[in-house]
Amino acid sequence: MLRISVLGCGRIGRMHADNIAAHPRAELVGVFDVYAPSAEEVSGKHGVINFNAAEDVFASSDVDAVLIATPTPTHVNFIEMGVNAGKAILCEKPIDLSTQRVNELKERIDGTDVPIMLGFVRRFDPGHAVARQALLDGEIGELHQVVITSRDPGMSPDAYVESSGGIFRDMTIHDLDLARFMLGEEVTTVTAHGARLVDPALMEKCDDFDTAVVTLVTASGKQAIITNSRKAVYGYDQRVELFGSGGMAISENHSENRMTKHLAAATNVSAPLKHFFIERYSAAFNAEIDHFVDAVETGADVPVGFEDGRLALLLADACFKSIAEARTIRINEMG
Repeated sequence: MLRISVLGCGRIGRMHADNIAAHPRAELVGVFDVYAPSAEEVSGKHGVINFNAAEDVFASSDVDAVLIATPTPTHVNFIEMGVNAGKAILCEKPIDLSTQRVNELKERIDGTDVPIMLGFVRRFDPGHAVARQALLDGEIGELHQVVITSRDPGMSPDAYVESSGGIFRDMTIHDLDLARFMLGEEVTTVTAHGARLVDPALMEKCDDFDTAVVTLVTASGKQAIITNSRKAVYGYDQRVELFGSGGMAISENHSENRMTKHLAAATNVSAPLKHFFIERYSAAFNAEIDHFVDAVETGADVPVGFEDGRLALLLADACFKSIAEARTIRINEMG
């Protein structure tokens, strides 16, 4: 059994704690949160240690691995603490909002054999995974385009948006990683467009965007097109299309159920989309823990590592640069 502790007992940390506690090859041994009531609630629910400090988690001989679900500015320090303590790490995205801090951490931990996995959960969605397998099996021929639609059901609280690092580092970064994964080649150019259509006043205040389109191109000419919005009135819109020389594979949205009604006034009426990421990607979050446990137990490479997180953040930076300079950015400009 892989003994895992969770840092951070907010919404996503609680979900991870539940998933670890239910996993047949993992054991939830403890939690920590700077907000004591949250940690007390989760530790009490699962009957595990409520650590007094993050340092105690990394120092404990009862902990093999740490899942980091704390605010983004803490990730760099906690990853480094995990490496120094020899604890396997599964860290929520992004590594940090600053590529410079991520690069500096990379230098400090270079050569470590401690597993470090990033929480780009969409790679593990069953529909996305089957679509990618159809590509790998040659069923759709040579890949030409990846089309990713990712729209949230509504704006996050203002305070969250203001501290998020912007749409490309907070939201689009999932799609940037998924695009790299599906393309199978590194991106060489990035072109982004952003608009303030949902909440112009907030976006102006944050110097951010709530509506975006990104085009990524590889050296061989493969393209990925990402469309984002902070507000889709019909629910959490998550679709992936792989288009190739021999056909197309599509991973569709998830509804609350699969029933459709066909009536006199309307046809093909279906249930609402699942509300948000925890509901939509519940199977993917469980699969993520599976892959993490497998990698740590077998010594295999983690399926999405530190460098994947660094490169996704670099692409996010390139998106902002593209908008600021109104041009296509070559990745080799980014350093």
